[in-house]
Amino acid sequence: MKHLYKPGQPDHPVLFMLHGTGGDEHDLLPIANHIDSDAAILSVRGDVSENGMNRFFKRLYEGVFDIDDLIMRTDNMVAFLTEAAQNHGFELKHLVAVGYSNGANLAGSLLFHHGAVLTKAVLMHPMVPRKDIILPDLTGVLVLVTAGINDPLCPKHETKLLVDMLSEAGADVTLHWFAAGHQLSAEEIDTVKKWVVEHA
Repeated sequence: MKHLYKPGQPDHPVLFMLHGTGGDEHDLLPIANHIDSDAAILSVRGDVSENGMNRFFKRLYEGVFDIDDLIMRTDNMVAFLTEAAQNHGFELKHLVAVGYSNGANLAGSLLFHHGAVLTKAVLMHPMVPRKDIILPDLTGVLVLVTAGINDPLCPKHETKLLVDMLSEAGADVTLHWFAAGHQLSAEEIDTVKKWVVEHA
């Protein structure tokens, strides 16, 4: 899987960066460096192409995911993370997933299908990966969800449903709303930084 890795300082997290549709492994590097310039960075490129745009899994159309592909790509990501941890010399428990949009949905899918692989996740403007599933026990998992109150792609009820599903599975979920649409704001990134620093 196409990715980049930057070693970090001891006692700092490994920021697992997952871009949005059309992005690549370089897109979120400025955000990662803002969050913690001493952290290690593992940034991955989605290996699905939708009209030339990188994604982490296929969709049937806007807002409707190809569930079979989502499950397969999620399983593949777990295998990649296990291999990356061995190759780069870090422990999975030190990962902090930071995903935006499509990347947030992939991170959410990791929690939905392989809860133990992530202990901390930041989901920026996510949707519910799938609704027809009983989530694994997420006790001890910390999740930050950030959302825009005017986001045309991620309606409020979708955000609230995701938070409810994660919370009911035992995750400790913090939700922050921003007066924005689907784009990321400086205020939002600062909120993510504060949360990561407090929980790393």
